[in-house]
Amino acid sequence: MAGGSAADLGPTAVVKVFSAGTAGCVADLVTFPLDTAKVRLQVQGESKALPKGQKAAYRGVFGTIITIVRTEGPRNLYNGLLAGLHRQMCFASVRIGLYDTMKQLYAHGAENPGLGTRLLAGSTTGAMAVAFAQPTDVVKVRFQAQVHQPENGSVKRYSSTTEAYRTIARVEGLKGLWKGCLLNIARNAIVNCSELVTYDIIKEQILKNKLMTATSRFRGPW
Repeated sequence: MAGGSAADLGPTAVVKVFSAGTAGCVADLVTFPLDTAKVRLQVQGESKALPKGQKAAYRGVFGTIITIVRTEGPRNLYNGLLAGLHRQMCFASVRIGLYDTMKQLYAHGAENPGLGTRLLAGSTTGAMAVAFAQPTDVVKVRFQAQVHQPENGSVKRYSSTTEAYRTIARVEGLKGLWKGCLLNIARNAIVNCSELVTYDIIKEQILKNKLMTATSRFRGPW
């Protein structure tokens, strides 16, 4: 059949975007407790320094997880999960799903884009993803950072994810939802280049040297 069969066509940009976002959500479901522990360790001592001789509440990744489970309950390891899933559908879908499209755009349809083109595509989608998903990241971290211990007078600052978006926008202005955006853009542009370009080049070399073969259905990088 002229133009090739459906099996010979690679996935569309829409399929790549949706697949990347879905994969990001699955990864978040598995690793969210580790992310929560990371946030707690990062913000520990933010408001005031620990008194001399007093030990930190959180020590180490797994020690932090155990402390949260013991003092707040296991559900709090997933505090902010909904915002995390929002983030992945906005972030991973753009960062990963649009990489191949952006690469072809910069390469003007060339068969084998150079390293510079790939780096440019990776940094572009990394920056775009952060600019688009930063509000979801802010809300996710706010939920993860808040300690919920009613018996000690510590209550949740936000009652729901939607309410958190609204409260931040109302109290801090819309710019409050994009706090830290420029630093995050710089970080993720570098991360995206490191991850995706490295993957892209390694896969290309594997196929070139016939160490593995790609199916006709998925001949693109993804």
